[in-house]
Amino acid sequence: MKAVLLCGGVGKRMFPITEDKLLLNFLGKPLLSHQIAKLKEAGLRELVVVVSPQNAYIIERIANEVTGIRTKFVVQEKALGIANALETAEPFLKGEVVIVNPNDTFETSALTSLIRSSRKAGADAYVIGYKVKDYFPGGYLVTNQRNELKRIVEKPARGDEPSNLVNILLHLHTEAADLMKYVARAQTSRDDVYECALDLMVSEGHKIRIVPYSGFWKAIKYPWHIFGVVRYFLDGSRPSISPSAQISPKAIVEGNVIIEDKVKVLENAVIRGPAYIGAQSIIGNNVLIRDYSHIGRNCVVGYCTEVKGSYIGDNCWFHSSYVGDSVIDDNCSLAAGTVLANFRFDEKNIKVKIGGESIDTGLDKFGAIMGGDSKTGINASIMPGVRIGPRSFVGSHVCLMKDLPPDRMVLMEPRYRMLDSNITLGDKMKTSLMKKLEKL
Repeated sequence: MKAVLLCGGVGKRMFPITEDKLLLNFLGKPLLSHQIAKLKEAGLRELVVVVSPQNAYIIERIANEVTGIRTKFVVQEKALGIANALETAEPFLKGEVVIVNPNDTFETSALTSLIRSSRKAGADAYVIGYKVKDYFPGGYLVTNQRNELKRIVEKPARGDEPSNLVNILLHLHTEAADLMKYVARAQTSRDDVYECALDLMVSEGHKIRIVPYSGFWKAIKYPWHIFGVVRYFLDGSRPSISPSAQISPKAIVEGNVIIEDKVKVLENAVIRGPAYIGAQSIIGNNVLIRDYSHIGRNCVVGYCTEVKGSYIGDNCWFHSSYVGDSVIDDNCSLAAGTVLANFRFDEKNIKVKIGGESIDTGLDKFGAIMGGDSKTGINASIMPGVRIGPRSFVGSHVCLMKDLPPDRMVLMEPRYRMLDSNITLGDKMKTSLMKKLEKL
């Protein structure tokens, strides 16, 4: 049995985070590394990895670091969807195959349940189904009384969901050749050729059984979904401090905190877990880090900065700032006094504009989303849910209330005037105040 990892897609909804979702780091490893480890744990040792021309080199390097597996790499020249990725990999697909979207985070039990169900026979394919309470922008499964697939409704409008059962792209096909015949025949004008192929299989009498799964699952569709993945990994970890880390005796480290190699934590810093501090980062004096914060490698969290519930990439520098429930990509810098606000006056959920649509994050606390290589000047303020494009600058004293595109700079134009001063200061008022204070 082979596993097919679909790594050639493009995350259109993640902007201004431009890193491939499966390359985002969690606990010091790319998400892809965690996923391959799960496949190996479930007994899948032969992988076919579909990559893009842009990420081929780094994905091959990551996959090759995992021992005990055999991997074939194929390049999907353009991100044309699942069906095209499978067609690209078709020469290597024989017999049983498991199709995996590595951008989704799930427990190993999802894989083992899928494989165990296939051993009972009786169906041509097996699909993991997950019951949701809230709307999810993905495919929904319609089933019959025997828990077999009737059809897939791809990305219905909110309120038009045909069921509460979401399609997780964790599928097992007992014969890859049969699947590919239907992929070749499927007709659609949308980016859902693979889903249409499954519908076509069902319409012609093939059985596709739904395998229910209720463990952890989080699909990274939007930047704020990163928070759920951080929680999953931190909740599944144990506290650890590298022997090479330097922790001041006057610092406080409590709860589930992971501190990696050569980290320095200076006097009066407080780290309250769950939290993760990447290798070679410096946590300065009087810093407070708390509530599922995840800080990357080589960061400097400078004097009097507070980081709450945020995901921070590598090589970021902060000083006397507040970073609340934000997602910050690599190589960002926040000057002294910067505030990334995370709470509305009316206490309503925070919405983010994506592709001309205002998306409800489902969060009443959510800060900024900063693309890589962005910077702020002193005393800059970023309002909740605002996106800052890569390589953009927010000038000193600016209160940014709208998204800032990439490669732009927003500045506070000076409007003050210089005048001659004819005000004379006396001691009368000060003396009067002092007499009042003396009577207290």
